[in-house]
Amino acid sequence: MKSFPVILVLVTAFTGCGRKEQPSTEPAKEQRAAAPESRPLDNRPVIVAFGDSLSEGYGLAPGQSYPDNLQRELDRGGYSYRVENAGVSGDTTSTGLTRLDGVISLHPEIVILELGANDGLRGIPIAASTANLEQMIIALRKAGARTVLAGMTLPPNYGPVYIKSFEKMYATLADKYKLLLIPFLLEGVAGTTQYMQQDGLHPNAAGARRVAVTVMKTLEPLLSRRPRLVSTP
Repeated sequence: MKSFPVILVLVTAFTGCGRKEQPSTEPAKEQRAAAPESRPLDNRPVIVAFGDSLSEGYGLAPGQSYPDNLQRELDRGGYSYRVENAGVSGDTTSTGLTRLDGVISLHPEIVILELGANDGLRGIPIAASTANLEQMIIALRKAGARTVLAGMTLPPNYGPVYIKSFEKMYATLADKYKLLLIPFLLEGVAGTTQYMQQDGLHPNAAGARRVAVTVMKTLEPLLSRRPRLVSTP
């Protein structure tokens, strides 16, 4: 799963030289610094979608990822939360572990942990993936965040033994740490051309909306309806 390159456009401004002005005999006018416009700070509690390309929104236009749709679901439901997308295409549980401090620095109240699919596709030993996910779950708990674990499965060519062990990894961790579990993030989406991109691995825009509904159903017991708090600097 690959991420798109980010194109940075640099704009350089040039100033021209005009003719010299004669010194003015009038007193110089005091220049007033424009007061910075105060912007409201978004103090809503944070939900982080921490995962790989399925969270990032690979192949989708801006605003079409499942975290974007989850934000809309929350807003429609009257829940005052801010969703932060911490999805990175190609991430495994190992590379996700290296980004964990960045996720914790967002001070999330809830983290939707969606990692492991790339481990499975690469045939990484289940024990290694389990250990990485476990470290993340423990660290997030210590940081005061509640974790919702998003389970995945694999194509049938990986064999029933490996697939069964892979799927069981999520259920075992959820049971051990008493986490809410989404058994399969792409339930009702995977394998359906109506909801998948041509690669057969990533949801299209319609599929991402369905994924957000699936996540919302699991997430809702953790949510509370609170007024939005804003303050100015």
